Amino acid sequence: MSAACSNTPAPESEKLVIGIGNEFRGDDGVGLLVAGRFRESSDGRVKVLEASGEGTELMSLWSGAELVVVVDAVHSGGEPGRIFRFVLPGDKFPGAIFPRQSTHAFGLVEAIELSATMGSLPRRLIIYGIEGRSFQTGAEISDDVMTAASEVLARLAGEFA
Repeated sequence: MSAACSNTPAPESEKLVIGIGNEFRGDDGVGLLVAGRFRESSDGRVKVLEASGEGTELMSLWSGAELVVVVDAVHSGGEPGRIFRFVLPGDKFPGAIFPRQSTHAFGLVEAIELSATMGSLPRRLIIYGIEGRSFQTGAEISDDVMTAASEVLARLAGEFA
């Protein structure tokens, strides 16, 4: 799913939530689910976008933004539903837990690495990763991941306070 906006850089004061995923691959759709629910419950102060996770698209969407929160599924081999949170700059970002087996050779991890190298990361980039159970085509989002999605949704309001 691609973002429902133009690829013009975000104003510096802009705050974004970007949900990443594929709604047709089970738990991989959790980022899109969280973004959609946040959009429904927000007051419009935060722009909410959905993206497939293609790296250059992400870089374009977050370009110039003050605060960006990305929500995506992860596959670290840990307990399904586990929530990871990383803040950049600052935290060491363990890119290995984010799926690199997407249809895009250049995804979230590479977008972060290249943006950091170019000095174009948002002033604050928060990444939520939710450990998935099943990434099979046609699968539903698993119960553990749905529970975690609700927790991340509750946390998002605090990120923009």
